[in-house]
Amino acid sequence: MNCRRLLLTVFPLLLFLSLSAQNARMVYERCGTMQYLEKKLEQNATSRERFEQKRIEFNRVVSTRTANQTARLTSTVYIPIVFHIVMTDPNAVTDVQIRAQLDTLNKDFFGINGDSVKIPVYFKSLFGKSNIQFCLAQRTPEGDSTNGIDRVITGKSEFGFDDGVKHTSSGGTEAWNTDYYYNVWVCTLSNNVLGFGTFPNDPNTAAEDQGVVVDYHSLPGGSTTSFSGGKTLTHETGHYFNLYHIWGDDGGGCTGTDYVDDTPNQGNSTSGCPTGVVTDSCTQTGNGIMYQNYMDYSDDPCLVMFTLQQVDRMETALTMYRPSLFSSNGCQHVVLSNYDAQLRAVNQPAQRLCNAVFAPQVTIRNRGSQILTSVLINTQIDDGPVTTFPWTGSLSTYNTALVTLNNLTSTPGFHTLTVYVSNPDGNPDEDHSNDTLRLGFQYATNVTTLHEGFEGSLFPPVGWDIVNNDNSLTWQKVNGISKSGSASVMMNNFNYDHIGATDDLRTPSIKIPSITDSAFLSFQVAAATYTDVNNTFNNWDTLEVLASTDCGKTYTSLYKKWAKSLVTTTVPTGIDFVPGPGEWRKDSIDLAGFIGTNDLMIAFRNTTGFENNIYLDDINLRTVVVNPNLKSQGFLVTPNPTYGTVAVQFYPQPTNLKGIQVFNDIGQKIAEVTAAGGNTSSYYTFNLTAYPRGMYTVRAVFTDRVITRKIIKL
Repeated sequence: MNCRRLLLTVFPLLLFLSLSAQNARMVYERCGTMQYLEKKLEQNATSRERFEQKRIEFNRVVSTRTANQTARLTSTVYIPIVFHIVMTDPNAVTDVQIRAQLDTLNKDFFGINGDSVKIPVYFKSLFGKSNIQFCLAQRTPEGDSTNGIDRVITGKSEFGFDDGVKHTSSGGTEAWNTDYYYNVWVCTLSNNVLGFGTFPNDPNTAAEDQGVVVDYHSLPGGSTTSFSGGKTLTHETGHYFNLYHIWGDDGGGCTGTDYVDDTPNQGNSTSGCPTGVVTDSCTQTGNGIMYQNYMDYSDDPCLVMFTLQQVDRMETALTMYRPSLFSSNGCQHVVLSNYDAQLRAVNQPAQRLCNAVFAPQVTIRNRGSQILTSVLINTQIDDGPVTTFPWTGSLSTYNTALVTLNNLTSTPGFHTLTVYVSNPDGNPDEDHSNDTLRLGFQYATNVTTLHEGFEGSLFPPVGWDIVNNDNSLTWQKVNGISKSGSASVMMNNFNYDHIGATDDLRTPSIKIPSITDSAFLSFQVAAATYTDVNNTFNNWDTLEVLASTDCGKTYTSLYKKWAKSLVTTTVPTGIDFVPGPGEWRKDSIDLAGFIGTNDLMIAFRNTTGFENNIYLDDINLRTVVVNPNLKSQGFLVTPNPTYGTVAVQFYPQPTNLKGIQVFNDIGQKIAEVTAAGGNTSSYYTFNLTAYPRGMYTVRAVFTDRVITRKIIKL
């Protein structure tokens, strides 16, 4: 959406006079949505192409539903909305302004806005009235009572049209679950931008970033002379439900489109507040352009309507892309019980245990109206015995306590820990819906060997686990695709349309004995891209191998590859990549630094770039323990005596070695190998089977010395 600027074009003298008269107009850019979208799509060429594919498919669905008259909602849908006011002084925005903004938004969507009388008679038949309505959220995602207004003090004076205001780490505040709430951030926007929103089919916008941002000046009662009627939020909410600017964002070329048939073709955005029929280069006759449409850039008093097909498009977007909003209970009031203890979280254990004995850690919360002074916290592993921990303290309504429980002991395998609270203040709990939580975890003893080809029926294999933080696509076993055997594991990046998500495939805890002299982890990898690997400024799928010695709390990166360094075929693949026999590569990682470690965990981490699939197979740990005699002597010939074959070994691998010779007892040379060009090995063999019994001499000839050993042939 190309955003319109209200430009100051007066001469300095006139400007001075107009400012003196206090009737100057600020330079405002109505909307930054298209710039926001463009910045997102620039991150990855694949994302742009797939965004277009989704848009084409959505337009086809809308067309079909409109033709069959099935696009419209049959009853009113109420969507909970939360206003996050993120400012240095969030009280500068009053509750009255927020309620007035909500009232404007609902009237505009429902088509009962009083200013709809401004719709010209020739457009009245196109006036669209949606069944989408909004309520101020009455409960938080945690189930607490709220008024739907979340005030947050920030140290930032303004935010740009990016995701900064949506995250605490950048001075903003996190969204409430965007599956069940419409999140609106109110702040001071830089560059006089009035607002921007997220399209529902943008693969580069994370779920937690979905929503709308508006400048607080645009709220009803705000200081913007022409944009303080609350229409900015109506406009941005149109984007949130997949509407485009009415002029098609083509800069006056008449070739752009808003994908809506009942809006006239329009050359560019409208400024000011026109009256009567207005024509332009794209619509030169008839009723002219629809500058009254909420998706134009006219001043707020002029924006008074959506069209019928715009409503079809928004309601289809709701059902296709945001259906979970239908099932949200955010509009329902919270009624507190007298006695209601809530088990809010099971903080420990993590999904992986590295010790059989562990102490569960939980967060309890008082959701009753009475002060909580005692509660029983009960734990159970699988169907085993119940252990009860009596907690005492003092918690007023909505306050929490972190509680560490008594030790429990696990056996190897996958388990379920059930924790539930009971008897708040010695009374029956009046709401059992928040009493119980279950947590899956596994415990496995350390292994000293690792040879995994994913051929077994269990996935993940015993002792392995997967960390899938977003509960989306993750590592999966695939049959019929492998380097060896009949199976491998795959990360389906081709269909994973969110960039930057991480998924870990983790090995069992490994013990590498201290007597080990060298250790290597090897694996087969196959990977391809959707985009040409020579593209610059692209987000790529990344494979990283990490090591942890504290049960996954912290990691050290050992290997990280993407694009050219990762792929096993340089040809971009526009379909799901399935490797052929020659499209695998064996990579190896030196684990010498972890020798003597008892709890080494290796994680294969995929970071999505919306490119193509990555496969792993034949993950093996190879350890070498050098013969102690060889280690102490540096040169060993075994076995001695021998019946035929002898091995000549060096430690460490020799330098300056010219060759090895074998002589019989009368001084005849019967065998020799040379180290041509300095290419040496630490291991050589000689077969003496064809030679008679007796004494033989093995000579290792270096540039600076000769080492000999006597051997007996039996």
